[in-house]
Amino acid sequence: MTALEAAGRSAVVRRAAYASDPEASRGRLHPEPESPTRSAFQRDRDRIIHSAAFRRLQYKTQVFVYHEGDHYRTRLTHSLEVAQIARSLCRSLALDEDLAEALALAHDLGHTPFGHAGEEALDAAMAGFGGFDHNGQTLRIITKLEARYAAFDGLNLTWETLEGIAKHNGPLAARRGDVTGLPWAVAEYAAAQDLELHTWPGIEAQVAALSDDIAYHSHDVDDGLRAGLFAVGDLAPVKLVGPILSEVARRHPGLDPQRLIHESKRRLIDAMVADVLAESRRRLDAARPRSVAEVRALGRPVVAFSAAMADDNRALREFLFERMYRHERVNRMTARAGKVVSELFAALIGDPAKLPPDWQARTDGASGTATARRVADYIAGMTDRFALGEHRRLCPDSDAQS
Repeated sequence: MTALEAAGRSAVVRRAAYASDPEASRGRLHPEPESPTRSAFQRDRDRIIHSAAFRRLQYKTQVFVYHEGDHYRTRLTHSLEVAQIARSLCRSLALDEDLAEALALAHDLGHTPFGHAGEEALDAAMAGFGGFDHNGQTLRIITKLEARYAAFDGLNLTWETLEGIAKHNGPLAARRGDVTGLPWAVAEYAAAQDLELHTWPGIEAQVAALSDDIAYHSHDVDDGLRAGLFAVGDLAPVKLVGPILSEVARRHPGLDPQRLIHESKRRLIDAMVADVLAESRRRLDAARPRSVAEVRALGRPVVAFSAAMADDNRALREFLFERMYRHERVNRMTARAGKVVSELFAALIGDPAKLPPDWQARTDGASGTATARRVADYIAGMTDRFALGEHRRLCPDSDAQS
C-alpha cells in the first residue's frame, strides 16, 4: 500500500470475524478499479450522498407535509439520525461502520412524497401494473434510475450494499431463485444479479434495520409532542417512555418542556441502543459465527431487541398509531396527499406527453405498463413541494387544491 493509500483509507480497526470486510467484497456488477484512498464501502456511501435521490430527501416528509413546520423530521434528517445510530452500534460490535452508514443513508431513497400516504396512493394506482413498493423502488433508483455515470446506469454499488438494501428487514424469498410474491422491481433486478434473497442479510444490514426502528420511534415521539398531537402526560402509561419521562422530571423538577422532551428522547435512544447491544452480544455468543457468510446462513437475526424491549416498542408504536398517525389533523393531510398522488398519476398515464421530455423515453403509450412504471418513477422521485406544484399545473380544477 502506498503512502497515499495508507493516508486516505480508514485506519485499520478491530473488526470481528463475522463483520463485512471491504477487502473481501464480492465486487460490483460492472467491474471498476478500486479507489486508492477509500474502501469499497466508503465509495458506496459517497455515491449515495452525491446522488440526486439523496438530495431530494430534504423535502420529503414522513408524517407532516413539508410546509407544516421547519422543526419536524424529513426523510433526510431521519436518514442522518439512522446513520449516526448505526455507526455507533457497529463501533461497539466491531463491525464495518461505512457499510452500515451507506445502508442507513440509502434505505429511504425509494419513498414517495407525503410519506406512507403517498406510497399507499401510488401502490393503489399501480395495482394493474405490479404495484409499488418503496424498498423495490430504492433498488431501482440505485441500480437504474440514477443515470449519472458514463459506463453504467445506477450507482454500481457493491454486492454487499445492494444485498443489505434489498433485504435489510430479512429474507424475501423461500428458496434461492424464487421470486414469487416479490415486488416487481426486486424480481426484475434478481434476474441480473443474485442477491441471495432467501437468506438473512449481513450483520451491518441488520444493524441498519434496527437503527431505523430506534430513530423513528424516538423522533416520532419528539415530533408528536412538538406538534401538540399529544402531551407529555399522555405518555405516562406507555411502557419505556413513561418511566423515562418520570425519571427526568424527578431529577430536574420544573424543567422547561422542550428540555424535558429532548432529555427524554436522548435517554430513550440510549435505552434502546443499550438493549440492542446486550441482546446482540448474547445471540452472537450463542451462535458463534466465524464469518459474515455464517451470519447469513443462521436462519435468524443476530442483531435484535430483547423480547422485553420488543414488547415495549410494540406498545409505543400502538400509542403512536392511535395518537399520532391516525390523528384527525394528520388524517386531513394524508387524505389530501393521497388524492394529489392519485390525480397526478391519472393525468400523466392518460397523457404521457405531459411528462418532461427526458421522461417520455421508454413509455409505451397511454395506460401501458412501461408508461405506468415510468410515471411511477417520476412521481416517486418528487419532493412534497414539487408534487404540489405539478398537481396545481396538471390538475387545476381538483378540490385537493383547496
